[in-house]
Amino acid sequence: MNKRKVLNDPVYGFITIPDQIIFDLIEHPYFQRLRRISQLGLSCLVYPGAHHHRFHHALGAAHLMTEALDNLAIKGHDISPQERLAATAAIVLHDIGHGPFSHALEHELVAGMDHEVVGLLFMERLNEHLGGALDMAIRIFKKEYDRPFLWQLVSGQLDVDRLDYLQRDSFYTGVSEGVVGSHRIIKLLDVHEDRLVIEEKGIYSIEKFLVARRLMYWQVYLHKTVVAAEFLLAAVMRRARELVMAGEALFGSPALAFFLAAPRDLASFQEEPEVLEHYAQLDDYDVLGAIKVWMNHEDPTLSYLSRALIDRRLPKIRLTAEPVSEEELARFRQSVRKHFGVGEHEAEYYVMSGRIQNHAYDREGEHIRVRYKDGRLLDVTEASDNLNISALSDPVEKHFLMVPREVL
Repeated sequence: MNKRKVLNDPVYGFITIPDQIIFDLIEHPYFQRLRRISQLGLSCLVYPGAHHHRFHHALGAAHLMTEALDNLAIKGHDISPQERLAATAAIVLHDIGHGPFSHALEHELVAGMDHEVVGLLFMERLNEHLGGALDMAIRIFKKEYDRPFLWQLVSGQLDVDRLDYLQRDSFYTGVSEGVVGSHRIIKLLDVHEDRLVIEEKGIYSIEKFLVARRLMYWQVYLHKTVVAAEFLLAAVMRRARELVMAGEALFGSPALAFFLAAPRDLASFQEEPEVLEHYAQLDDYDVLGAIKVWMNHEDPTLSYLSRALIDRRLPKIRLTAEPVSEEELARFRQSVRKHFGVGEHEAEYYVMSGRIQNHAYDREGEHIRVRYKDGRLLDVTEASDNLNISALSDPVEKHFLMVPREVL
């Protein structure tokens, strides 16, 4: 069977699956599940075109990885076939641990959830099936391989993951601010002492990349209506679990019922092998299918929250520079109790507050280094003549208040 398939990607055009092991990984049910995990959570409620999935993103990132490795090889860096395969496998599988709606439910179904930790468990399970073929890929994924530029391409501040999702999310949302020169950036990547650097003439492309990331967070990932929708989704799951734990019978697929029936945390994935298999069966369809049924549940809180999400009657949300006061929360919750006839505890599902943070570049993390023709290496914030780039390394935090539109 020919496993060197050519796929037509809407962002890059024709892309090739470079190795039969990569083909086998893509064909595995663990990876095929990513067709049913939305890339942008509930952003489609704001941007109607944002219906792409983690599957698309993983293939796109793998394509950029092959381009990056080809470019580095042309520049004279020795990258073995085994290293090429391992780096490509690592990026193909880098998001395999995501749960339904990606980040939106990350901490609701599994306490202390970390999709990279769960992703590593999937990789180790696949590695057993493949007789150790993913040993090097796992070392790269865990940042343990002795050539750091390989894991920097997978999970650094200038990795192919970010290069793809900015381009892809911009394409599907129509938000042009996310368009970055990914091919130019890849052409200007180089390696110095086994670490990634960007050539001096690529500084302006990196500036645009960082600005694009900041803008995409405010305009897409942290758009206030997206935040409202995703916090509402989380509230639905919390209420459903509360009812199940109290003995209520709720409709749900076996996979969803498994995670609602008892609190799960990351430790349970290690201690109970069946937890990972239940998780492998869980996707967006399980959650949406259940919520559509819960719209008619006799519990008024679960019913209201579910209907508000399905019918897109989202709560109003207000962003503020300062945390929301307890007095204001209490006032709105009292209004909710009067309007909906619910108790004090239930009112907490209707009125919520929290915070969001935008951090485009972390100076404390793995740096983006610019290499000058004279051999100097500078952090991008020091190399840039754009003062805004230095400012992008400072996190920006906003607080929010969510209130049902009926009580405003």
